[in-house]
Amino acid sequence: MSFLPLIFFATDLPAEMQALEAALSATEAPIALRVAFDVELKSDNGRQVFSYDPRWPTGNQWRLVQDQGEDAFLDEVAATWGAEAAPDGRLLPDDLRASIDMAPRITEIGDAWRFTFRHAPSANDGEFDVWAAERLRATAWLSPVSERFLRIDYELPRPVSGPEGGRLLKFDQSYLLEPDPVFGFSLITSITVAFEARGGFKTIKRNYSSRILRAEVFFATPEDEAAFLSAANTLPSSP
Repeated sequence: MSFLPLIFFATDLPAEMQALEAALSATEAPIALRVAFDVELKSDNGRQVFSYDPRWPTGNQWRLVQDQGEDAFLDEVAATWGAEAAPDGRLLPDDLRASIDMAPRITEIGDAWRFTFRHAPSANDGEFDVWAAERLRATAWLSPVSERFLRIDYELPRPVSGPEGGRLLKFDQSYLLEPDPVFGFSLITSITVAFEARGGFKTIKRNYSSRILRAEVFFATPEDEAAFLSAANTLPSSP
């Protein structure tokens, strides 16, 4: 049984803005929501699969399952992700609302609506995110049927000077999202990154992806789940 996290009441808004509001609400999962998952990290030179479960013993929650090839950059990506206090937080796009700093331009294209917007740095963003926000073009694809985000793309329109010198020639980053089948919250299920930079006499290229192979969504405690379901069941019906 699916318990959708949103009941939307602002019927005076245009349909596109209602769908956007619903999609944003679906990214705002409760703090107590956790995800156990398997993830494939892949580059041109390597492939690694990790399993993560916050219910496993501390210090052994991020486990290497498969390792093929050699790629120091991919090793660094995996180590950074695994060292985080809650690696499953990367699957929850909970700061997306704060990232949209202006009314988006909405275009209907086939089965999806396209929203273009300027990314605004959030409290969770690092120094590079703040720098990138001023230069990247952001596009979100939304299903008008499910009222959920399907994909979010960030693209560098033209080469620019890098934040630490040199020149950034290319930067593309895409997120694929899917609703979890139990509670209906949007999860990031795939990330692809491709960038190219030039500094001095060297050109650096990096291409990698992370793909969620399995995801189990649950609440940190039975009490947290019961409180969420109780609140959902007491909300009034949408007019």
